[in-house]
Amino acid sequence: MALTTNTAASLVADAKTRIENLSPAEVEFELASGDALVIDIREADERSVSGTIAGAIHAPRGMLEFYADPTGPYYRPEFDPDRRLILHCASGGRSALATVSLQAMGYRNVAHLDGGLKLWKEQGLPVEQG
Repeated sequence: MALTTNTAASLVADAKTRIENLSPAEVEFELASGDALVIDIREADERSVSGTIAGAIHAPRGMLEFYADPTGPYYRPEFDPDRRLILHCASGGRSALATVSLQAMGYRNVAHLDGGLKLWKEQGLPVEQG
């Protein structure tokens, strides 16, 4: 069985053309406004090693769609389809793909932190221990 010509990198690049890509400064501004909810989609061990953005809720990538589905048993009410949601991962690949997935589920006010926690930290923005 031959693999398709798509790679993980090409899927992420395509996703980024279809979503809102936010810089760390833009995410910081939206957090200061109090309207946005940041969702950390990394695994728990990544959070414990690298920390997280203050106020971010944890929803690992493997459970994201289940938490976001109001018809399912795993739905979490903070996943309000009308709320501003900003996803982040380590460097922006998983969060770009996850943002596309939430859009496909009907979420219209969702974006991601382009460059992820790595760029957030490189720009000197604060993290807290996860």
